[in-house]
Amino acid sequence: MKPFDARLRRVTPSHEELVRRYELFRTVVEFLAALTFIIGSVLFFYDSLQYAGTWLFVIGSILFAVRPSIRLALELHLASLPVPDEFRPYGAPREEDEL
Repeated sequence: MKPFDARLRRVTPSHEELVRRYELFRTVVEFLAALTFIIGSVLFFYDSLQYAGTWLFVIGSILFAVRPSIRLALELHLASLPVPDEFRPYGAPREEDEL
């Protein structure tokens, strides 16, 4: 099976647990990104705190860039896990058969 195949998310309980962990991590990153943008926005109301607000925007932007990286890491991780034969579609080759 290849990356970005939705069936990989539910193949085995271990695949489902892996997806759950990555989704939890991605949710935490999204929350932190939003929080840094909100705090940075409030800091912009005060001239003396605009520098700190700018840094929070930069940090939030980096966190928003991490989101797709987490998704890609999940998909590559799922694609590298072995899939038991009983979960393969009929006639689908195994990894060692594809070489």
